[in-house]
Amino acid sequence: MIRKEKNMSLWMLAWPIFLEMLLQFLLGATDTLMVSHVSDDAVAVIGISTQLFNAVNILFAAVASGAGILVAQKLGARKEEEARIVSIMGLKICIGIGAALSVLLAFGAEPIANLLQLSEELQPLGKTYISIVGGGMVFMAAMVVLSTVIRNTGDTRSPMYAAIGINVIHVLMNYAFIHGVVGFPAWGLTGVALSTTISRIIGTIILVVIFRKSFQKRFSWTDIRIFDRPLFRETMKLSWPLGVGMSSWCFTQLVIFTFIAILGSKELTARTYMNTLESFCFLVGFSIAMAGQIRIAHLHGSGKDQVAYWSAYRVMWIGLSLVLVNTLLLYGFGNEALKLFTSDSEIVSLGVSLLAVNLLLQPAKMLNMALGNALNAVGETRFNMMVGLVSMWVIAVGLSYCLGIWMHWGLYGIYAAMILDELLRGVLVLFRWRAKKFIVKSDAKEELKNATMVF
Repeated sequence: MIRKEKNMSLWMLAWPIFLEMLLQFLLGATDTLMVSHVSDDAVAVIGISTQLFNAVNILFAAVASGAGILVAQKLGARKEEEARIVSIMGLKICIGIGAALSVLLAFGAEPIANLLQLSEELQPLGKTYISIVGGGMVFMAAMVVLSTVIRNTGDTRSPMYAAIGINVIHVLMNYAFIHGVVGFPAWGLTGVALSTTISRIIGTIILVVIFRKSFQKRFSWTDIRIFDRPLFRETMKLSWPLGVGMSSWCFTQLVIFTFIAILGSKELTARTYMNTLESFCFLVGFSIAMAGQIRIAHLHGSGKDQVAYWSAYRVMWIGLSLVLVNTLLLYGFGNEALKLFTSDSEIVSLGVSLLAVNLLLQPAKMLNMALGNALNAVGETRFNMMVGLVSMWVIAVGLSYCLGIWMHWGLYGIYAAMILDELLRGVLVLFRWRAKKFIVKSDAKEELKNATMVF
């Protein structure tokens, strides 16, 4: 059913997203914590492999994001059947891409592990983990598009409930597969990979059941044949810049991780632990930004552009406040938190020294995320893409190498480059939003429509 306007408020959308993201964060932290009891080498493999999976996920995540934005806009304009068709096409495309990636990762794990610059002692673990988790990428593709579409209909609670069930199952399987309980062998890192893939299969089944009830007209298997060329063009118009931008971010992160791998396994492990802890910093802010994108897309679709414009600033200030509080909390308790993951004093010392730098990184990320998502919501995905391509490759990657490797600043130089990249992109999207280009375009379209009607 179509969501009522009262359910499209920022907080009503945000709190289920927050709980879902919190569960995902806890799942990632639990994974890292459980694997840390196996070895620090296993943690390093998960860290760099996650960057790889994030990069390949982009192909279907971009289609899902474009479809989700268009679904929200169509529902805002009270065009539910068009929204439903967009969601079905997005699902078919993502599953196709996910299936192709699954085959590639399952059978190409060895050369991929070599490309990631994994050290000789990490190679066997890397091949196993990449082949198993990568082989189930099609289920990740299905989960991404299904949860994205469901959220953009205004139903942010159902993906949250699904996440609860999936995470509980995953943690239980992790424990059983890693340590060998309830009759299972002690598989270690292989057990984590199997647990991840099985959880995603179960998650896909749950989300398909929810998706079938997301629109007034139920999904049926005959809908697989649906294809609407104009709506496909609209979806791709939003999706391809998102795909390029998101791919750019993930591949730059992957390149930066290879720089860190060059520094050494301790630096790579420390960065993996920091990734887990940093997720806590912007968890609430990210949820607010995602909720803001859904709300702004609905408002833009319904023609309420001035309300959408000011909503973005509310999202930005709320997000910045929450991120700053969370970052300060992490700064205060980070030492104890890191000791939960490892007893290696060198890794703990390195991680603690980066917590102060994190006070600058996370607010810059929040500024970029809040207003960047707002621009995506109103269809300005190309601007974000162009800004991201230049800044991420020149500043984030280029400076990371210069400061971190060439000038021997190590992780501190890499963090400095990431801060400058996030800050530059944040300032540029702020100026773009203040220009109100999307309102000017909407007014021009309305004037053209009125003139045509008069004629």
